[in-house]
Amino acid sequence: HANASSLRAEPPDLKEYRKSVQRARSASAVPTVSPITAQLSAVNGTLASVATLAPMAQAIPAINTAEGVLALLAEDDDALKVYALQQINASIHQFWHQASGSIATIEALFEDEEFSHRELAALVASKIFYYLGDLQEAQAYALGAGALFDVDSPSAFERTILDSCLDAYVAARAGLAGDEPGDAPASLDPRLAATVQRVLDRCLADGQHEQAVGIALEARRLDVLAAAVLAAADPPTLLAHALDAGARTVVERGFRRRALATLVGLYKRAAPDDAPGLARGLAALEDGEGVAALAHALLRQGGKQALLAYHIGFDLVDAQLHEFTRDVHARVLALARASAPAAGAPVEAREGEGDAAEEAGLETPLLGEDGKTDAGGATPAPELAPELDAFLRILSGSVSVELERQFLARACHADLQILKNIKAGVEARNSVCHSATVWANAIMHAGTGVDAFLRTNLEWLAKATNWAKFGATAGLGVIQRGSVADGRSRSLLSPYLPAAPGSSTGSPYSEGGALYALGLIHVNSGAGAAQLLTDSLRATQHEVIQHGACLGLGIACLGSENAEAFEDVKNVLYTDSAVAGEAAGYALGLLCAGSGREERSDEMLAYAHDTQHEKIVRALAVGVAFVHYGREEAADGVIDAMLQDQDAIIRYGGQFAMGMAYRGTRNNAAIQKLLHHAVTDVSYDVRRAAVMNLGFVLLSAPEQCPRLVALLAASYNPHVRYGSAMAVGIACAGTGSKEAVALLEPMLTDPTDFVQQGALIALAMVLMEQPASKTETLRAKIDKLHGNKGVEIMVRMGAIMAAGILDAGGRNATLGLQSRTGPYRRTAVVGLALFLQYWYWHPLAYSLSLALQPTAIIGVDASLRAPADFKVISRCKPSLFAYPPPVAMEDKRSKEKVPTAVLSTTVRSKARAAAKKEEQGKEMGALVPTTSDPEAMQTEGGEAAQAGGEAGKGGEAGKGGEAGEAADGGEEAAPAQPPTPAEPSSYVLSNPARVVPAQRRFVAFERDQRWQPVKAVTGGIVVLQDVRPGEGPAEYLFQEAAAGAASAGPAARGAAPPAQAPAVPSAAEEPQPPAPFEYIPS
Repeated sequence: HANASSLRAEPPDLKEYRKSVQRARSASAVPTVSPITAQLSAVNGTLASVATLAPMAQAIPAINTAEGVLALLAEDDDALKVYALQQINASIHQFWHQASGSIATIEALFEDEEFSHRELAALVASKIFYYLGDLQEAQAYALGAGALFDVDSPSAFERTILDSCLDAYVAARAGLAGDEPGDAPASLDPRLAATVQRVLDRCLADGQHEQAVGIALEARRLDVLAAAVLAAADPPTLLAHALDAGARTVVERGFRRRALATLVGLYKRAAPDDAPGLARGLAALEDGEGVAALAHALLRQGGKQALLAYHIGFDLVDAQLHEFTRDVHARVLALARASAPAAGAPVEAREGEGDAAEEAGLETPLLGEDGKTDAGGATPAPELAPELDAFLRILSGSVSVELERQFLARACHADLQILKNIKAGVEARNSVCHSATVWANAIMHAGTGVDAFLRTNLEWLAKATNWAKFGATAGLGVIQRGSVADGRSRSLLSPYLPAAPGSSTGSPYSEGGALYALGLIHVNSGAGAAQLLTDSLRATQHEVIQHGACLGLGIACLGSENAEAFEDVKNVLYTDSAVAGEAAGYALGLLCAGSGREERSDEMLAYAHDTQHEKIVRALAVGVAFVHYGREEAADGVIDAMLQDQDAIIRYGGQFAMGMAYRGTRNNAAIQKLLHHAVTDVSYDVRRAAVMNLGFVLLSAPEQCPRLVALLAASYNPHVRYGSAMAVGIACAGTGSKEAVALLEPMLTDPTDFVQQGALIALAMVLMEQPASKTETLRAKIDKLHGNKGVEIMVRMGAIMAAGILDAGGRNATLGLQSRTGPYRRTAVVGLALFLQYWYWHPLAYSLSLALQPTAIIGVDASLRAPADFKVISRCKPSLFAYPPPVAMEDKRSKEKVPTAVLSTTVRSKARAAAKKEEQGKEMGALVPTTSDPEAMQTEGGEAAQAGGEAGKGGEAGKGGEAGEAADGGEEAAPAQPPTPAEPSSYVLSNPARVVPAQRRFVAFERDQRWQPVKAVTGGIVVLQDVRPGEGPAEYLFQEAAAGAASAGPAARGAAPPAQAPAVPSAAEEPQPPAPFEYIPS
């Protein structure tokens, strides 16, 4: 504004311009019309005022400055001003710095109501402010430009302003219900709404429906959401995208439910045949009645529709929505009974109804355990019984548990040599590394049933005492996870469990660990273990046994809200025993996980303030966090109270309450609170917990976590650095993120031991189920650290744990925190949070097994059995996702050559033999044999080995003189290796197949095979339809395993056979005794 008055003064170039015009007038009386004059005529409609400028237009050189054009803005003629604005707008990217000096004049033109081209002035002003970096002013003037602001332009200016407009529009509509298009706040600029509406209209017109859905969800425009879905060419695909986008982008829980209700209505209207998608929306709304009605209708139709109901059941079980699944189970059963004709007597079940379950080795049908279906007078119709029975078995979870157990046992590729190398480097008195090795073995064989390492190292395992013995016994539960049918869990743990609750087994640590193991075996299927654990808890007063029973009961009944179990555990808590009370505090939270019952959490916090035991306070604080899992804004009151508590341990639990309540939401308010406590709290424990829980909040945006914690990872505080490492490990688990690896690798050399430990564990979590090329650096680092006695114990412990995590589940499992349909698995997230408490109590590390999920695709048909001839195609090279190569057995003799004693008689005998050989060669005229002659490999010494090394550079004989010595003994030459064939670009996977998450996008189904999926999903359990039933009976897998499962050990149940110990060298391999010699003393 200060320069506005100076614009009236004529610059020198304009004066020269006027003089030129005068000379032109005197030279010619009739002016010609130039292109410049024509442009001005288009603006003003007349040539009278500027025609005299035409003769000199051709004499003006190319413009390299905007001063002359800017001077026209000070003219009184509007035509000159419009011309100047047009020229400035066309070359603003080149002369914006000069035009910025006239911004006041341009703004004045926009504010002038009588100026005919106000929109043009606004557009020019917007571009000037854009280049000056003032986006707020640029947006305001862009809105004033009206239709001149082109929303279709791909330039950076339009894109940036549109982004700013959309952000402003979303912020202005925050908090609205979004049900009506006219539902807008009074503060919303109508010009802004009009601009956004133009963008939405363009998206719908151009067929960019996914963009329209994203804007509609963020801006709370449910009318636009419906319009986009109804206008789409493929509504089911767009609805699935909308469900995913709603879970990722919609932060406020109330509007998310309204959006989900809208999507459910659109499913019924636009995609009525997509039953799994509709069920997914109903499940997100927690509408058990709707899911049950849908499943019941599909079951009644039979055929492919019944298979779709099975698929829905597997989706519910995969999401670990246990209470919801039980509700659907009860409602479907009630609908089946209500739809069947009432009968005075129970209806006999169809003959052979339970045969499929018996053949598959699964639990007996829920209906008709004794051959009848008696359910209080009304029974399902006989023709519905097989489909209903199969669906209810699926909802019980037993089918999924058994199929996954069979896969893990069948496909176990754990390398026992890794464990042997670790064991060899652990000192006898190092209990920390000993326990870590036992833990690594358990995680490495989680769910496989393979306990070969323990069986072959019983003497070494016996060194575990007290709590180490407790943990070693608990590890059996991790290895045997899923062995729940036919009471197998009790038979496996019978050596450690008492014959009857209350009786003694001699070792309370073994018994307590066995009860803990029982809960780990029955995770997600705790009905078979709850009673035994409850009876054991009531019958003992030993704090160690109580400790194991509480942990086992909490895990087996996670989220069940079992009132009886809650009271029993609470009674243990009130004994105020630090050991038993700690486990009781965690168990109370596990039992009520996700319930959000404030009376429970208030009761737990009240006792936490009364007790003097820090262990109990910490366990109760973390337990409260479990209670409010997934509650989001509903948990804010409890969270704020915990964060403001004077006790640092309560604040520590408050950080976990924030992480659990807002897991995977990316809620900005939650992130800001965690960051605030991460840098301001006086307790290092609280700061560490705050940073760690950023990983839980950012589960839905793993790419953002490394960037968010990058500065925290460089903090001076080692606790903050450790928390940063674990946050990245949680958020990026199993992704192989390059950003995460780049952040964690420098932390492997951190000066603080526990930071290195956290970096090792987190890096292993990130690289789970990644190609061998990505993990070889970490594996080499682990090999270097775990047996190095000069390294800190905490670092060695971290290396051993990382080795177990990398190969979890026999190299067939990863941290599956999110289900295939989108919801986060509560058991997995809570189990991972409980694992983080190993910082204070090492036995809690076994809860990491709760978060493990098999990376498999398992096809099952209508009988819920796995056809042997079902195959899928992986359209990538086999080596891309192959198992890592096995570790070579360490040969200590080859590392260091032992000097050989040379006797004088040996020297003389060798000299005589050499002379004799030379003489024979001269007499026979023999030639030195080449390597092509097989006899060359039968000569002694290094001569043949040297010749072989010169001819075929890659053989063992050509790698050095030591190899030549190893050739003594007359071994024959190896045949020439054929050329390696080119690796195929795709390959076939047989049922069941290992398919890691990164591989799923390469998986396709063969269209010409007998078995076709009813819903094409590339991970988990896939329901198959037999499209060619006339081909005869199918061959099924796991049948021989099921037959002997009740009485046999792991190998008989289909588990991989225990790895064989290295064979003892035979007599032929033993070194030959020395030749007779004569000792001549010197």
